[in-house]
Amino acid sequence: MLKDQAATLRTLASREATPRKRFRHSRVIVVASGKGGVGKTNIAVNLGLAWAEKGLQVAILDADMGLANADILLGINSPHNLSHVFSGERTVREIMTRGPFDLGLIAGGSGIAELADLSSTELARFIDSLKELDQTLDILLIDTGAGISRSVMSFATASDETIVVATPDPTSIADAYGLIKVLDARNPNTQLRIIVNLCDTHGHGQEVFDRLNGVAQRFLNRELQLAGLIPRDVMVQRAVRQFQPFYLLYPHCRAAAAIGQIADTLLCEESLGADAAQGFGGIGGFFQKILQLVR
Repeated sequence: MLKDQAATLRTLASREATPRKRFRHSRVIVVASGKGGVGKTNIAVNLGLAWAEKGLQVAILDADMGLANADILLGINSPHNLSHVFSGERTVREIMTRGPFDLGLIAGGSGIAELADLSSTELARFIDSLKELDQTLDILLIDTGAGISRSVMSFATASDETIVVATPDPTSIADAYGLIKVLDARNPNTQLRIIVNLCDTHGHGQEVFDRLNGVAQRFLNRELQLAGLIPRDVMVQRAVRQFQPFYLLYPHCRAAAAIGQIADTLLCEESLGADAAQGFGGIGGFFQKILQLVR
């Protein structure tokens, strides 16, 4: 009961904050991973909540065609997806559902696969909807699938900011580097940040990042950035079993504290540079790149 009351108060406090855009354009941040099972979607959802709690206007695009489950973690139903935008039945804002702290959720669904087949009329309608969304959102988080499928690579390659999630598991580290290698070849200007999840200790997590960064420096001449480390926390799985985000259900757990720190780190303009702080080309510019890649 106390947890429910605390969550309600936090939600009300967030909604009472005066909405305002922090960036000139919406920042588009892709969350990807080399392999599945590393907690990518869970991190995207809880990171979005952390930003939304601060009063930022945030939405998540669930672009995982195979295992789209951001709506399950948020406990909300998404009756419409991008395919309804392409058909003219809905606008992007109309298909967006709202979760805790007014966090938006856009279901990609079959619409992700349809991007390559848009007609000129559908394309114009879609871009107009995105321009409207770009005027209201501070951050659009895109939760992609795992691996290096065409869909994942299109989103990650078009993005100016990509978060790669890895764990200390050797296969996860290897697959994360494989993803980083492909991304670096296709878009050497993208900002690559690493989140190491399921760390037994802080030192262990730092060691994983150092290994990835060392290999990237040696073979790619690329400096990676550490977004943060998330400890292994039993509260995370408890929250998943209750179909709720751990940041909301267990706000004082170690994983929630780590998510809060990562949210602050990614908002620190000193670590972003002027272009990122202004949101690069916004949502419209991002999807223009996507369409060039998939058509």
